[in-house]
Amino acid sequence: MKHDMQSNIEHAMIQQLVIDAQKDSVQKLVVGAVIRINNKFLLIERVLSDFMGGFVEIPSGTVETGEDLLTALAREVQEETGLVVISVLEYLGSFDYRSSSGKKTRHFNFIVEVKDGKIKVNPTEHQAYYLVALSDAAFTTLNISDATKQILKTVAQR
Repeated sequence: MKHDMQSNIEHAMIQQLVIDAQKDSVQKLVVGAVIRINNKFLLIERVLSDFMGGFVEIPSGTVETGEDLLTALAREVQEETGLVVISVLEYLGSFDYRSSSGKKTRHFNFIVEVKDGKIKVNPTEHQAYYLVALSDAAFTTLNISDATKQILKTVAQR
């Protein structure tokens, strides 16, 4: 599925991220999208039965074998929120963790712009979505990982 997606990020830089991950023995690549709608961040809540159930996160998912990071990013955003990425604005850095199967995983984060559209979460993966500003009480009460909070704070300071 080819998207007419703009990107402000050099292809060489994206390739370098993958090369560096391989050098660090990372076994699984995950991409995450920071999406701002009316100055609030779009966050989605994992179904309770899933790995890290109840966690509230940015739309994200696994990069398939042979898939480009940005292609995976657009696909995951669409699968998880129903929204279409029109532009990848910026790379925000990454964090590592162990996946449910114990694989060393690197989570790459990007700011994206999406087309206006209705947000539809995939009920097999997520049970709710939230639009949250860092000043909202929800930012502290929702079950958001410290790594995700840090990414959102970085974006909010721009």
